[in-house]
Formats: sequence, C-alpha cells, structure tokens
Amino acid sequence: MRQPENELAELNQASLLRKLATRDGSLQNFSSNDYLGLASHPRIKKCYQDAIGQYGAGSTASRLICGSLPPHRELESLIANAKGTEAALTFSTGYATSVGTITAVVKKGDTVILDKLCHASLIDGARMSGATLRVFPHNHLDKLESLLASSARKSTPDSRILVITESIFSMDGDAAPLQEIATLTRKHGSLLMVDEAHALGVIGPTGMGLAEQLGIQDQIDFHMGTLGKAAGVAGGYLAASQAWVDLLVNRARSFIYSTAPPPAQAAAAAEAIRLIRDEDGRALRKQLWQNIETFRDAAKRPHPCASAIVPWMIGASDDAVALSTQLRQLGFLVPAIRYPTVPPHTARLRITLNATHDPESVRQLAAAIQHTADAR
Repeated sequence: MRQPENELAELNQASLLRKLATRDGSLQNFSSNDYLGLASHPRIKKCYQDAIGQYGAGSTASRLICGSLPPHRELESLIANAKGTEAALTFSTGYATSVGTITAVVKKGDTVILDKLCHASLIDGARMSGATLRVFPHNHLDKLESLLASSARKSTPDSRILVITESIFSMDGDAAPLQEIATLTRKHGSLLMVDEAHALGVIGPTGMGLAEQLGIQDQIDFHMGTLGKAAGVAGGYLAASQAWVDLLVNRARSFIYSTAPPPAQAAAAAEAIRLIRDEDGRALRKQLWQNIETFRDAAKRPHPCASAIVPWMIGASDDAVALSTQLRQLGFLVPAIRYPTVPPHTARLRITLNATHDPESVRQLAAAIQHTADAR
C-alpha cells in the first residue's frame, strides 16, 4: 500500500506541495478575491452582527428539515431580481452550487460541453453527473459549435445538452465571448450555465456581471456565482426559472443534505447585494478599476485588463514559488499558482486588485515584481 509520506515527497520534489499558512497581517494582500473590500465593510459587519442577535449563530438543519428563515428568502429574492430571473437558490459554497446544480440538471444520456479552463468545481460536477463530457479549447467558438452540432445529432428528444463557461476565468482573468456562446447555445437548442463568480460586483452597470454588461441576462438558463468573493461573505447561488429552481430543491444533493447557511450569513450577503447595486457599490467599482489601470500602466502591460485578476506568467512551478517567496519578503502577499490548478508548465503569480488598495502600493507591487522577475 502506498504511503502518504511518499506522495508528499513527490509533490515536494515537483514544487507542487501546498501547506496551510497563517496569514501575516503585516503583508499587503494582493491574493484576495474580496474585490470591493466588503468583507470588512461597516454595513456588512453591522448587518451580520444584528442578524446574529435576531436569529442566532446557525440554521440548525437543512432547509427541507427546518424550513427557510426570512434572511434566506430575502437573499434569494434579491438575487433573482438582480439577475432578471423568476427564482434563485442559495447553497453553502460555490463548490456545492456547481456540483449540486449540474448533477441535478443532467445525467447519463445527456451531454455537458465545458470550456477547458472552467473551474474544478464545474468539472467535478460534470463528471459526477454521469453525462457525456465534451471539452472545447478555451474560448474556441468554432470547436464549441462543432461539439454542439455533433451532440445535437446524437441526442434524443428527452436528452439535454448543457454548455458551461465562466464569464471571467479565475486563473487567467480574461472574459468569455459570452454573447457568441449564448447565440450558439440557443441556435442548437441547448442550455447555458454561466459562472459569474469573478464578475459579480466587478462588471456591469449594477455589478451583476458580464451578462448584465452585455445585456443578455435573459439568454442564460443558469446564472451561477459566489457570495464569498466581491460580496465579501460566503455561499453560492443559482438563479434560473422557477421550474429549474424547484427541481434543484428536489434533486441537488449538496443542497438537500447540507445544513443551511447561517441566517446571519444570508442577511449579510443580502446587504452586500444591495450595496453592490447602489451608489456605494458604484463608487467602489470605480476605485477598483482605477487600481486595475494603475497596475496595468505601472507594470507596462500592453492590453487592457478584463477583470481584477492579473496573471503574471512564469512557467516553471519552482520559479513561481521562488518569486512569490521573494515578494513575501518584500511585504507583498501574491500566491504562486501551479498545476493542477493551471495546466502543467503554466505556473504564474495570480495578482488580484481590490478597491481598498492604496494606488501607491499598487505601483510598488508592479515595480517589485518587475525587479524580482528581471533579477532571476
């Protein structure tokens, strides 16, 4: 029987060993997905505290056992309204949302077509569903159409074809050609699921993501996202028609068999959605994009950034780890991202900007990365 120590040694030899580290509060954090700084926003903290006083610390059971508390209903109503759908359902995490939704919607005999760079949770959900899995090269529309056409020819009247993409990709920070993908899925009579995890709060007139910015929210069947990134709290959501949400309540195992998120968490997330959509949210988004442009200019990157995620490509895992370590010694927390999170030989630094970063710190980070990278 193979021993864990041997596997750990192999990971270490390949510069792929991960360890849990205690966050050093003295470091300038350029690794967080808290794009608007809402995790420490006074409005969110007060709402959380008030809701704990009213509802207690936990939900005590799943919602199918104990029922839904008012904060859960309020949050789902706000999300559905913001996404322009009939209904929404919240889950304990984004991972639970992906796995629960996909396995409830498709099964053996159906087909899932995924962008190659989709998040691990989406891939896991597709594999667990039992559906036939097809993958198209990242943002490759011709291959997507080819797969849609071939899948449609093989499908039966009862089978489903589900296309899945992220709107903003979590490790590359680039955007999907979402309008074109929506057009293709509709042309071939397929369903479309879009993960807006890294676009919520960051993109769109009211911060509801790339679909809102493009004006195509009504062309998407399943709007997915998380509440632990720009919303600053925790949990995940799926917005869709009432019939699809009703089906999830009956078939999404990660929803049915999980204790419901704490009501105070739901109340705080609802306040975050309100904040993202109001004047405070617009002001924070403006500051965020100013910081994104400040970094782009200081780092002399030639193209506009599509999101708050800026990958600094390295290649070798050991080089990425070394550069991340050097930046930590200079006072910057910037993670090295390695296989299997990204493909082999594409290790990188994953830089994330947020609205609360001081512009001078952003410029200092760009200068430190360039200096350290050039010295290697």
